[in-house]
Amino acid sequence: MLRTTEVDGVPALVAPSSGAMSAGLMFRVGQADETLAGHGVTHLVEHLALHDSGMADHHYNGATTSVYTHFHLRGSESDVVAFLGRVCASLADLPMYRLETEKEILRTESRTRGPLPGLALRRYGAQGYGLPGCPEWGLARLGPDDLRRWVARWFTRQNAVLWIAGADIPAGLRLRLPEGERRAVPPAAAVLPRLPAYFTGDDTGVLASAVVRRSTAASVYSGVLERELYRDLRQEGGHSYTASSSYDPRGDGYATVTAYADALPAKQDAVLGGFVAVLARMRRGDLDPRSVAAVRTKALENLNHPEIEATRLPGHALNLLTGQRHLPVDELRAELDAVTAEQVHAVAAEAAASTLLQTPRGTGAVPAGFAAAPTSSPAEAAGRRYAPREAVAARLVIGPDAVGITRPGSRITVRYRDCAALLAWPDGTRRLIGYDGVTLHLEPALWMVPEAALAAVDAAVAADRHIQMPPRDPDAVPRNTAAVPTGPVRRLVETAGALLRRDRPAFRARP
Repeated sequence: MLRTTEVDGVPALVAPSSGAMSAGLMFRVGQADETLAGHGVTHLVEHLALHDSGMADHHYNGATTSVYTHFHLRGSESDVVAFLGRVCASLADLPMYRLETEKEILRTESRTRGPLPGLALRRYGAQGYGLPGCPEWGLARLGPDDLRRWVARWFTRQNAVLWIAGADIPAGLRLRLPEGERRAVPPAAAVLPRLPAYFTGDDTGVLASAVVRRSTAASVYSGVLERELYRDLRQEGGHSYTASSSYDPRGDGYATVTAYADALPAKQDAVLGGFVAVLARMRRGDLDPRSVAAVRTKALENLNHPEIEATRLPGHALNLLTGQRHLPVDELRAELDAVTAEQVHAVAAEAAASTLLQTPRGTGAVPAGFAAAPTSSPAEAAGRRYAPREAVAARLVIGPDAVGITRPGSRITVRYRDCAALLAWPDGTRRLIGYDGVTLHLEPALWMVPEAALAAVDAAVAADRHIQMPPRDPDAVPRNTAAVPTGPVRRLVETAGALLRRDRPAFRARP
């Protein structure tokens, strides 16, 4: 039976489980609570808090997601007491001597991210739930005081939940955490003018995400979508190896359904076409009742696990942290048993209206019914114009409210008040990222712009959004084309010089 209690003021959930004890300490803080200029702070705190756990014999780990941070382990009762005690002690006094080392570890870890974060960035922009799609640029500017303030605000007893899968709370367990308050999940921003929409990604596969109201029928819809994609793209078409779907509650009454299908370069068009066809079929309500029944039956069978309450503890803890109702097993079983094909169709129609599709980079196909996600800003910056040093059709505009670069078919504008971060390199290069995810990369050597104008851009962006970047490889830095012309300009200068050398008369120096 599930039991609720508390440890040192931290709500605790306990469910019986055989074998070694499992436990977790979950905090309601994640990447969606950060800013782009401080992105990476929660992940960095998690790594530092775990460092003192060392090479333990029991299995332990940590995770930082959009809305929560989780420290968990499986081991003996004494392991649980020691591990959670060390985590709390480390949060109170983070091992700052490890700060730069852990930053490097996080930079290395970031290279293993898959293609999914691109969907989040496109949907939400460089803020909130879109931050998992951005590099952890904040690592460059975070110092000890920043981390201490973050811990004091978010890693508190009122903002935590403990769960234990075992006989009882182990004797001697203490959770020495500071006082604070329960923090609500952040609101979700909307930056896309139209949905459903698509964009071309960097991955060879097809990805799609949709935001739907959280419900048991929505979780069944995700399972049916996976079955339909797998059947069409792998079993019948032979186009994909992996075809999958996931259902992830967001913590605010909504959930994200994400689907993926991989593809070889020669199969990209076929996979994209088949993928969109499945979405359209489900939107129309052309559902095989047997698929709905199969997904429902599998979910019901999972609820028959003898230790079902223990396996649901992490989800129960998250529901408690985010203020979402946690359905008892009997209610969940009744809801699953009542899900119909008509209810799944209703979810499919809801999902279709919010779908964001990522198409493979190697296909030029435009999916029917999807609007192209914007690649340009809606308006050009107003201000003084500066020409490029190369003879190309482009202009840089620096004004009192915004900076922009316009090229044929492309208009990139970042307003200073909406600039989430300004990255600055020692060679003078700047990159401004707007909350809408629009990125303006400014290489001063490529533009005939005075330093005073660039300094005005720096001054217009709030100082707490500036991030100083490490030096770049000299070969990656464009040369100052004012001193050394390149391209057509350089060829023109060289030709003129040759003509002058050939035709000019010889002059003698005056005595």
